[in-house]
Amino acid sequence: MRRLIGTPLRIGAVALAIALALVLLGGMLGRAPEAPQIAAEPAAVTPVDRLEQMIQRSQERLRRVPGDWHTWASLGMAYLERARITADPTYYPKAEEAVRRSLAVKPDGNTDALVAQGALANARHNFAAARRYALAAIKTNGYHADAYGVLTDAETQLGNAGAATAAVQRLLDLRPGLSAYARASYDLEQRGLTDQASDLMRRALVAAVDRHDIAFCRNQLGDLALSAGDLAAADAEYAAGLAAEPSSVALQRGRARVAAMSGRTEEALSAYAALTRRAPTPSYLIEYADLLRSAGREADAHSQLRLATAAHQLFTGNGGVDGLTGAALAEASGQPTRALREAQAEWARRKHADVADTLGWALHLSNRDTEALAYARRANTTGARSAIYAYHLGMIELALGDRATARHHLTAALQINPHFSPLDAPAARQALANLGSS
Repeated sequence: MRRLIGTPLRIGAVALAIALALVLLGGMLGRAPEAPQIAAEPAAVTPVDRLEQMIQRSQERLRRVPGDWHTWASLGMAYLERARITADPTYYPKAEEAVRRSLAVKPDGNTDALVAQGALANARHNFAAARRYALAAIKTNGYHADAYGVLTDAETQLGNAGAATAAVQRLLDLRPGLSAYARASYDLEQRGLTDQASDLMRRALVAAVDRHDIAFCRNQLGDLALSAGDLAAADAEYAAGLAAEPSSVALQRGRARVAAMSGRTEEALSAYAALTRRAPTPSYLIEYADLLRSAGREADAHSQLRLATAAHQLFTGNGGVDGLTGAALAEASGQPTRALREAQAEWARRKHADVADTLGWALHLSNRDTEALAYARRANTTGARSAIYAYHLGMIELALGDRATARHHLTAALQINPHFSPLDAPAARQALANLGSS
């Protein structure tokens, strides 16, 4: 097939939901058809829940044939997908047990179980382990497309941009469908090539049949529009996704963000209250707390941060490691020392743009701006059009007295997305106003 990625890409971080979804959009849950042409919209489909069908079939099969190692591995992947959709990490031990059962039956040459182990490690943010499992699977079967999907996500998170690009290119060559297009889209987005990223995401949408996959693609298209400040286009994508999958928490979060960015604060607060009741994930709760704080409701914001801390403990209690969330919680709670400790620990585990940006900001909050500058610059050299990266860099430069460069980066942040944060976007505007008047 035509190579969709021709040069090495700088690939930044991907959120857990995105990384896991990209693994599971592949063949373990049903191989997606190829989509050789880009269509403006997907053909009409009747959304189905193939995931639930697969879980039921797998459970019935294993009751009859408990030694079916392949089905045990597939069931483990299905539990991981359920964890993604429901934002419930308690499915991780279920996935782990299913994979363990697969390996107990077939300990050698069990590529499917190795891929599932790698996907679980990625979900728990143990990216070094995920890379090992993926490479072991590829050694067993060099044509296993899903192994390259796991490897892409692991290399991406570890900051190994060239290796990640090579893995996603191999995935494109082996199976140019939904999973590959979605990953390639993300690669392009991280280089700032948002138009090309959107084109590939629409290829992924054309290839989507399952309602969860359709919702995923629509959410990614909405996020692409939102990151560029196009609120109307983002809202249209989220609405289309919800038409396919009304229960999608990611799409509901997208619409809540649009409301917040549009200045419809009460609507956004109501949407976040409903969202976090359904899916009390740390990231959603932190966003809700930021919005509450921007509305002057400090006590309510602190209540949400306490819930976010409990949700983070649930994730780590089910085998996860997430220093970025730990740092974000500490920053939001006014604990810069703990934020720096969490960010430094995460940087020791993996080196990519989000971690560099988080560590740079934690150093800034600890009044260590000379050190912070190097990490903030590193995050901004990836090519990604990130308003938050530009904002953090500009504020660090301002703290160091580099007014001209600070003005440049703060302006860039607001040009990329003038609504990027209910707290930080107003701070960027205020900083620019102060620079302009002095």
